[in-house]
Amino acid sequence: MLLPARCERLNRTVSGNTFPTLTSLDKTVAMPDEGKRPSDDEQEDVISKAIGEFGRWQLLFTFLLSLVNIPCTWHIFAPTFHSAERDTWCARPAIFADVAPSVWKNCTGQADGYCWMLDANAWNATGGHFCEDPNALERVKCRGWEFAGEGETIISEFNLVCDRQSLNSFGEMMFLAGVAIGGLVCGILSDKYGRKRTLMASILIQTLLGTVIAFSPWFLMYAFLRAALGFISVSVVFSGFVLTIELVGGDWRTVAGISYLFPVSLSYVTIAGIAWLLKDWRQLQLAISLPGFLFLALWWYLPESPRWLLALGRTQEVMVILEKAARFNGRELPPNIDKQLLPESADEPAENVSVADLFKTAPMRKRTVCLFLIWFSVYLVYYGLVLNLGNIGGNLYVNSVLQGAVEIPAVAISIFILLKSGRRWPLSLTMIISGVACACTLPLYLFADLQWVTTSLTMLSKFCISSSNAVMPVFTAELYPTTIRNIGVGAANVSAGIALMLVPYLWNLSSIHASVPMSVLAVFGILGGLSVLFLPETGGSRLVDTIKEEKHAARMSDIENSQIKKINNNCCT
Repeated sequence: MLLPARCERLNRTVSGNTFPTLTSLDKTVAMPDEGKRPSDDEQEDVISKAIGEFGRWQLLFTFLLSLVNIPCTWHIFAPTFHSAERDTWCARPAIFADVAPSVWKNCTGQADGYCWMLDANAWNATGGHFCEDPNALERVKCRGWEFAGEGETIISEFNLVCDRQSLNSFGEMMFLAGVAIGGLVCGILSDKYGRKRTLMASILIQTLLGTVIAFSPWFLMYAFLRAALGFISVSVVFSGFVLTIELVGGDWRTVAGISYLFPVSLSYVTIAGIAWLLKDWRQLQLAISLPGFLFLALWWYLPESPRWLLALGRTQEVMVILEKAARFNGRELPPNIDKQLLPESADEPAENVSVADLFKTAPMRKRTVCLFLIWFSVYLVYYGLVLNLGNIGGNLYVNSVLQGAVEIPAVAISIFILLKSGRRWPLSLTMIISGVACACTLPLYLFADLQWVTTSLTMLSKFCISSSNAVMPVFTAELYPTTIRNIGVGAANVSAGIALMLVPYLWNLSSIHASVPMSVLAVFGILGGLSVLFLPETGGSRLVDTIKEEKHAARMSDIENSQIKKINNNCCT
């Protein structure tokens, strides 16, 4: 029998000599031979060497691009205040207009609801006094309603109560359906027409749509305009994100990509303050829409992505951008930079890929199915908490500020995670802890005086799922080969879109029991976190470029595991 130390040496021999593992050193790119087309990484290295991976130029524009998240987040979160719940009762007839609402509700039997009431008109018809023998009256359906509080909400203006109450969820579902579809379309537009053009056109349309919504005379018009707004808002976010990470290089892509989300937390805090000052939903809608016109000034200053231009062979435009960037960063361009940017013909034809490639091999099928479940779970929990703050109890405005406050450290920690701690375990743990925090709120529904505990646990869940939401896109992109990466991420967005469309109806489950919505979030948080453990770690690994490489790597891994298993068996015999 061989000693364990000998077995360990043999294992290292198999994995180290026969089947070398990939490390971060494999990312080092050698200078291409003359006449050969440089790879994408080499082209990107040319740009980074020319202007630097990160400097004052990149800092300025990545900061400005991150600010486009503010109006987008305002529009996503606005329905929380547009449809804020208020004390409601059946409208008083003119003859009883002077009766106090509390007395009116008590005498007409509206203590348990406002859809039906005792027929108060019978008092007037019989000549009786108000509130005289109310038990003798029949119940009738309410035809109008009155609402407490200042200003109008969409509920009070469009009477979204009783048999029209479901329309409120329909309106929010329309917006999120637009987000789901827009996420698939905007990538195509961005690749075809450029990041800058897509971004600026989307900002203009978003601002116009947001302004028109404030003057909607009918609810259906409001709902369909919100759907269009959701479609275009995700285009703003996506185009801005892609342009941000393409202006920087190296590890700064991770930092810039995650930092792009920092203004989201500011948005939650500021819209709470705006909504507190402006009680009318139309005024609030105008206040969050009109600032969008300020971003149109970026058209004259914002550069197009030099990497996108380079991919299209538009080297003259790339040179203009690099000259401005180098001058702003205090650098000098290499004397032969124009020759380094010249496109060269490819040695091999490009791979023909499609959505079907996500399911062709067993490892790819497992990866894709797991990612579908993870994206569905993260979006369901994240937006289930964000868009239902009014249902968890406590003060709506305070809860909005708190969720914005917990977003800041969650995003900051995500940068550290991606740079130092890998992807797999941090993503799994943050999702599981988020689900467990939701589960811990369930017993508290029996104790109304422990609202602060419920709020604290909800914010802990929001903190963890915010970190998951920041890590997940990077992890997903690294799991797919370059040639199919956009398709893989786009396909995962489909399951996220389904989750988004279900979110408005989530809290309708409280009709079964008040704890059911949080139970659903708890289950999917834990289930999604466990699904991450079925995926490989990507931190520090070389990114695979083609499906052919992916299949080869999987085959070599199988051979390596087989050899190690054989040696271990020999060691133990």
